[in-house]
Amino acid sequence: MTTSEVLTSLSDIVADLSRELPPKVRFQRLLDALMSRFPCDATAILQLEGEHLVPRAVRGLSPETMGRRFLVKEQPRLMEIVNSRNIVRFPAASSLPDPYDGLVDGEDHHLYVHDCMGASLQVDGKTWGVLTLDALGANRFDNLDMALLETFISVAAATIRAADLIQRLESNLERHQLAQEHWLSDSKALELLGDSAVMRRLRREAEIVGQSNLLVLVNGETGVGKELFAHFIHLHSPRMKQPLVQINCAALSESLVESELFGHVSGAFSGASKDRAGKFELADGGTLFLDEIGELPLQIQAKLLRAIQSGEIQRVGSDENHQVDVRIIAATNRNLEQEVREGRFRADLFHRLSVYPLTVPPLRERGEEDIALIAGHFLQVCEKRFGLRAIRLHAEAQAWMRSYTWPGNVRELENAISRAVVKAISEGVPANKVVMLNVHHLGGAQQTGLMATPDEAKAVAGDSTLSMSEALLQFKRELIVNRLKACQNNKSRTAKSLGMDKGNFHRMLVKLGISV
Repeated sequence: MTTSEVLTSLSDIVADLSRELPPKVRFQRLLDALMSRFPCDATAILQLEGEHLVPRAVRGLSPETMGRRFLVKEQPRLMEIVNSRNIVRFPAASSLPDPYDGLVDGEDHHLYVHDCMGASLQVDGKTWGVLTLDALGANRFDNLDMALLETFISVAAATIRAADLIQRLESNLERHQLAQEHWLSDSKALELLGDSAVMRRLRREAEIVGQSNLLVLVNGETGVGKELFAHFIHLHSPRMKQPLVQINCAALSESLVESELFGHVSGAFSGASKDRAGKFELADGGTLFLDEIGELPLQIQAKLLRAIQSGEIQRVGSDENHQVDVRIIAATNRNLEQEVREGRFRADLFHRLSVYPLTVPPLRERGEEDIALIAGHFLQVCEKRFGLRAIRLHAEAQAWMRSYTWPGNVRELENAISRAVVKAISEGVPANKVVMLNVHHLGGAQQTGLMATPDEAKAVAGDSTLSMSEALLQFKRELIVNRLKACQNNKSRTAKSLGMDKGNFHRMLVKLGISV
């Protein structure tokens, strides 16, 4: 590569500094220029957040890489790059494990990186992150003009500084970093992974509403991550340093839910041997997250409404009032408006809770990129859980995951990957090798629950006038109708026979226009 070609790329990148570009686009343009001018097969920009390096842009690496978080102390190559102010190159014979083994795109998914190098990116005198270059052939970097590469890295750091300054202007970076610190320190709170337009919009909404004291009602199907949004809202609120107290309204009997919410005094009921504070008192000054609010009994709904309106609660068995300052976030997978119409939920409580409704979309509406990001995260979790060197998805498994509708959403994706890893391990893959997950590990079509007999599938497959989406809808409609007949129109039995959650099955009936 000639010096003039590299300088041309640098001039284009410098020109980008004055343009208003999203950070992701700016980073991708930088990596495009890098790969076109230097002999590497994969490159990445990773940002240092606490003890982790977080991918911000990649080229030549599997999409799941964006969902991973690299703990620096567990990655000796990345640690050496972070701690050096110079370009670091690792020989092909290096015994240090490479974080990208098995992640480099190519026909052979078992290819391992042979030649790699990297440099820390310094912004305002601090290590912002790292830039890595990897090649699949040994000695590919022998003839690099290191002075030109150093110049490129300096310009890259300037590009990142520009993106960082823009981000600082758009949001309160100090609050964001503090929120991330709390998020990562809380074992129950996971990062809100996703780069789809709807997820970017929801994150922004959640950040803004978090800064207010408004009541928020988080709606969404089972498994979409409503709890994570509640944590996210709390961590972006002025109450973030105060407790976030959670109660699952569906997990408590009617006789216990009042005590759980408001507490009780000794002797209030059988088993109440001492005074006990309820969730409202525990959350005083902070946030109370009422999960599955639609499951609350009507009698308790009235008492909850009074507590929200007045800020006063009474422990069970006591006449004494306790004043509390609590911000309410509620969540439900039910249609509360329908529940109100059918008399199962109080209209006044519904309107009080839904000051700011927030709907978390199902995974099938978030797009392929989000599925890849989330899958990458869960694969990394399984690597640590099972002590494996690396777990990767075969291209066919990735394609299957993109085509599947995920009725159980993010929770189903997590469970599917966990089961697949166990199946793959049981086949005898050594822990020091890359574990490759195939479609059969994930269960393939069996996971949908919509298994058809040959006769059931033949009717749809034989109609050449249907588009793919039309054929799928017709197939589902005919399959469910036939299965309902076989189950004597018993919806619970039908849902179970199809391996579906009853709520999702009911929604599918409505969507397909099937009445029972």
